[in-house]
Amino acid sequence: MTFGSWLRWVRAVNLPSMAREVAVLPALRRMRLVLRREQEAAPAVESSPDMSVEFVAYAEDCLLSGILTLEADRLTDLLEEHDELQLVNVQARGLNGEPGIEVPELVVKRDDLLLVQARGPRGDRGRRRMTRRHHVAIEIGPYLVRGYLHTIPGSDPLTSFRRRGDMVPLTDASIEYVCGGALQRDEVSGLIVNRTLVDSLAEIVADEEELPELPVATEPPTGLVRDFTGELRID
Repeated sequence: MTFGSWLRWVRAVNLPSMAREVAVLPALRRMRLVLRREQEAAPAVESSPDMSVEFVAYAEDCLLSGILTLEADRLTDLLEEHDELQLVNVQARGLNGEPGIEVPELVVKRDDLLLVQARGPRGDRGRRRMTRRHHVAIEIGPYLVRGYLHTIPGSDPLTSFRRRGDMVPLTDASIEYVCGGALQRDEVSGLIVNRTLVDSLAEIVADEEELPELPVATEPPTGLVRDFTGELRID
């Protein structure tokens, strides 16, 4: 049963909100994420910065969302280390356009999540490395993603993507999809892509920029001038 069909089943039987749950298989490597609504305040923790992020998981036919307080620096690492997510107080909304519902507890396999958005504070600055940004386009399920892949300078971006772990982060990304018959476009500062579910990947090459107009010399130069024209290359 897909998430979308499960949501339709919940509405059909008219279960009370606090009793909506999903039967799950025995846990593998399960991570528990407690979400809250946007208007709810985060739990107070002394001497700890606010690590609240807007969490949105994009499945094949629905979105799962809430506000998450991270207990680690990088959500990518957390997702990489777990096979299942136990989501508490999650908002579920189908791509068919029907109103969403609040689910007290939902366990999903990581392989059922195509994309994960975490909009909020960035990770530990000390773990960042010098990288080069590559603009890429990704088709994954019903979603079209454009964003920037960060790689080691000199490496091929497509090869680097294929050699990463299962969950690959992008920055400054957009997600296009159809919800309720209308085209939606989400702009996010950070997006995690489930590499194992990608349908296609391509690098976006910008059009060659026009060279600025330079003044044309009307008189020959004076003095000794070396001819460098043989060393010029126009890509």
